[in-house]
Amino acid sequence: MDFVIRTESGPSIGPSVAEILESHVSGSGSPTRTARSVADAIEARGDDGTWLSTVPREQLLAAAAELESRPGARGLPLYGVPFGVKDSIDVAGVPTTLSCPDYAYIAEHTAPAVQRLLDAGALYVGKTNLDQFATGLNGTRTPYTIPRSVYGNEMISGGSSSGSALAVALGQVPFAVATDTAGSGRVPAALNGVVGYKPSRGLISTVGLVPACKSLDCITMMAGCIDDVDRVMAVMAGRDDDDPWSRSPGPAFAGGPVRVGLPPVAELEFFGDDAMRAAHLAFRNRLAHGGFPVDVEFHEVSMAPFFAAGELLYAGPWVAERLVVFGEFLAEHPDSIHPVVREILRSGEKYSAVDAFAALQALQELRAEVGRLWRDMDVLVVPTIGRTFTVDEVFHQPIEANTMLGHYTHFGNLLDLLGVAVPQGHTADGRPHSAMFLGNALSDDTVLQLAAALLDEPRASAAAETSDLHSERLVP
Repeated sequence: MDFVIRTESGPSIGPSVAEILESHVSGSGSPTRTARSVADAIEARGDDGTWLSTVPREQLLAAAAELESRPGARGLPLYGVPFGVKDSIDVAGVPTTLSCPDYAYIAEHTAPAVQRLLDAGALYVGKTNLDQFATGLNGTRTPYTIPRSVYGNEMISGGSSSGSALAVALGQVPFAVATDTAGSGRVPAALNGVVGYKPSRGLISTVGLVPACKSLDCITMMAGCIDDVDRVMAVMAGRDDDDPWSRSPGPAFAGGPVRVGLPPVAELEFFGDDAMRAAHLAFRNRLAHGGFPVDVEFHEVSMAPFFAAGELLYAGPWVAERLVVFGEFLAEHPDSIHPVVREILRSGEKYSAVDAFAALQALQELRAEVGRLWRDMDVLVVPTIGRTFTVDEVFHQPIEANTMLGHYTHFGNLLDLLGVAVPQGHTADGRPHSAMFLGNALSDDTVLQLAAALLDEPRASAAAETSDLHSERLVP
């Protein structure tokens, strides 16, 4: 199956996981043909900041050929489906760089989440770019080529999972593995017009991920549609006794109306971006008028406790958690670290144990307050981002721009929420608009059900869907 060689502005989503599987199983395509198309698409772009390393063409084709000749491989759930991995996640024998050449090391083991994909027949393509040490939401904090959004006009790609979003938006792979600590798996999805899914913490093992903030980190994914998310999650999710945050999934969507929380318009912030404001309000108007496969009930919900929690992330001691992993490297190799990232890491040195406990107590109070709000809603709908930025605008105000980009995402992991960034068209001047659907921990299936409805994708609940997918994939 052919992948996309882009020339135009905006996302050019390639064939879906289901389409690739159908072509491979039916014989109209093959893993080798798919691998060749992926290599062609990547080579046609050159060094655009999407990939930090890729499997050499001949090795990729050889891996695809080996898969084709493997007995029983055609029944694997991701047979020959190509994917990328953010370069903060280990793949055995491949450098893990975190976008810092002096920090790089050759991984000895593959992260369990990635190994699950490989065992399911997926075809590893390479490592994608990121903000250094996964510190940032803008994609410019890298010593390598700075990626740009597929929408052009020098718009940032978003970060830290900048390359993962681009690889999908460019049509090079149907899904890419990413991470999300403060919005890294949702902001770049919004800026490139793809789906960014941050599951509930613990559903995907974080073993083999170099932590940013270990107590908050999630492995996530970028994809072109919710069906791809479902198919990949059916493989990648699973309990891992080596991950102390690991947990089992929550219940499947029970049917019936979905109670949607909407913030008062006066509480929404677009940082002077009138076109983004207009696009989001138009989206809310469409949402209110229904016409979706899911019945919706609306409730007004104040964002005050959510924003208060978000302020704790970078204006509180959680930034010091990054020093658990990077503190020694900061002390010994400060000049090897991107200047903005170095400044952020050093800001964590000022916090005391008293500060940490005070913040933990404040966060627990906010969690309790937010927990009461979930009694009356299933999904909270907000913008994914309030405005976009060019690369030069981020260079001019690196901290301020990053804070604005995380306005609607910083609080997510602190409050133990899941989130899905869903593309919802464009602003009047042609920039991407994305809505974010947030849910309480382990309500993933309900949130994905609403996301699929807003994308006009038919979707069964997770339990039925998993059964159907397994029966489909066993077709010889």
